[in-house]
Amino acid sequence: MRVGVVGGIAPGGDWRTAVHTAQLAEELGYDSLWLGETWGYELFSSLAQLAHVTERITLGAGIANVFSRSATVIAMAAATIDAQSNGRLILGLGASGPVVIEKLHGVPFDRPLQRIREYTDVINTLIAGERLDHQGQLLQLDQGFRLRMNPIRPHIPVYIASLTQRSLEQSGAIAEGVLPIYWPGAKFGEMRTLLDAASASANRPDGSTRIAPYITTALIESTDDREAMRNRARAPIAFYIGRMGNFYAEMLERHGYVDEVAAVRKGWKDGHDSAAAGVSDAMLDATALVGTADEIAGRLESWVASGIDEPLLSFAGADPIQVERTLRALAQLNSSPL
Repeated sequence: MRVGVVGGIAPGGDWRTAVHTAQLAEELGYDSLWLGETWGYELFSSLAQLAHVTERITLGAGIANVFSRSATVIAMAAATIDAQSNGRLILGLGASGPVVIEKLHGVPFDRPLQRIREYTDVINTLIAGERLDHQGQLLQLDQGFRLRMNPIRPHIPVYIASLTQRSLEQSGAIAEGVLPIYWPGAKFGEMRTLLDAASASANRPDGSTRIAPYITTALIESTDDREAMRNRARAPIAFYIGRMGNFYAEMLERHGYVDEVAAVRKGWKDGHDSAAAGVSDAMLDATALVGTADEIAGRLESWVASGIDEPLLSFAGADPIQVERTLRALAQLNSSPL
């Protein structure tokens, strides 16, 4: 059982918050620290600094999209961070979505699953120190390049941001892990079955692809805080449904939350608060951990029994003081036999 932390920084937040979160998570015994990338701090240069201010904690790139950098640039970045951290990197890859890729990066959002597969192959080849001879549908790289460095490991684990059946099946065949967001906690057994079937088809054993979900977590420290913290945790769910493309909304609809998705989308016409109000208690309890430290531990135990391998705790609102108090309160999870 390995518990990780998503060290996000609120928009406009101070970079020093990420450094402090990484060092605190390491001090408290958390297994991994993950950074994302949207349109704020750049991912790999950020991980490079964290590699130099920590010693033990695994560093997760969560995620590098496969459109804004070439596969070779990602391989070089990953090999560099892995060397600087003495072999502590997990490389998260994903497609992001058409709005970010086309409107921010100016790149056509074309065949994302095929691109992820080919990027994974190219990255694995270069990290292994092999000559690059890749003839794919999207990439033709046949000049025999090798990295002009010696990666300290012959393989860096690749985790893929997956939600759809096709993406999960592909990840089960080629990746060491998946990074789902807002997948209902009681349904991880279904994900495990799908991943293991795909692994078997690729001659890999069951459990080859670990399930490492981002889980919005809100700590309740007094009875007066309960409703406020529940409402705080609704906000990021509403944002992902209404402002991060269709992937999350469609996944939640497939799991039975059709009415909630419709309510959130309708609510966005009147603003963020109205959208968040569309997240029902049932949806909130299915997709987030809100409660006292003991309540969170108990609910997480049931989710682990359902199929989670590496829960990655993210924090609603990302208030630095609240994040620190939550990390300290939940440090018990790192010694728990979950």
